[in-house]
Amino acid sequence: MKILVTGSSGTIGTRLCEKLMEANHEVVGADWEPNNWNPAIAKITINADLRDENACDVLPTDIELIIHLAANARVYELVENPDRARDNILSTFNTLEYARKNNIKKFMFASSREAYGNTDIEILSEDKADFANCESPYTASKISGEALTEAYKRCYGIDSIIFRFSNVYGMYDNSVRVVPLFIRQARAGETLTIFGKDKCLDFTYIDDTVHGIIQGVEKFDTAKNETYNLAYGEGATILHLAERIIELTGSTSTIELGDVRTGEIVKYTADISKAKKHLGFDPQISFDKGIEKAVEWYKENT
Repeated sequence: MKILVTGSSGTIGTRLCEKLMEANHEVVGADWEPNNWNPAIAKITINADLRDENACDVLPTDIELIIHLAANARVYELVENPDRARDNILSTFNTLEYARKNNIKKFMFASSREAYGNTDIEILSEDKADFANCESPYTASKISGEALTEAYKRCYGIDSIIFRFSNVYGMYDNSVRVVPLFIRQARAGETLTIFGKDKCLDFTYIDDTVHGIIQGVEKFDTAKNETYNLAYGEGATILHLAERIIELTGSTSTIELGDVRTGEIVKYTADISKAKKHLGFDPQISFDKGIEKAVEWYKENT
């Protein structure tokens, strides 16, 4: 299959492109930044700022499936800079318009566990998302993307799969997301700050996330027009994450506790039974094993 991956220079995009190419798909990437992790991915990535509707003019027209990952993804950064949420909405709209104009009938959208907001529900299934729980501009951009994806299915016959990711980590990430940030800080002996001592989230090792996406590619025709949680299915506290990284790096870092920041989710554990049933999704890497692998990868590659 000929597949377009937007956000191909990002964390998930890089690993996904690698795995799709290994599976002999023809892959085209689109990103506004070059891929600095893998020369092979850089070679197939087209420079395109998808906020600009004319940027899609440089993309090939014979694509069979679009996997739309491109987004500004740091929740609190988008609280501080809400125009970055507008970027997400524009890029999703323009990518769907590109699909409509070129008669591309298969579309995957990368959404987020943020769509559930803060709730008292212990384990969240896909039907529990509610825009009334929208906590941040980032959340709004993802809910908007889901709505646009649904609208383009109904109006233009573009079949879709929506994935809700949760705290993907492991490699190819030099951002200030919590896992790479804590690894850098621990290696430097700096203080690790936790915003909310009871914060507990569902961390997903990147290869498990990518496996879920590829299962969606392979089973698109039977799994289409549904939303799936892709996560490990167990919660882990940020405090445990910090302690584990300090232990694995042999760091002298200390931990500082702060208040939960505006817009952030405090608790999330995914119900992944739907993805297991319809995609054969079967995450293999536990939180503790994944953090070990992540620390080792950053030790060897950064």
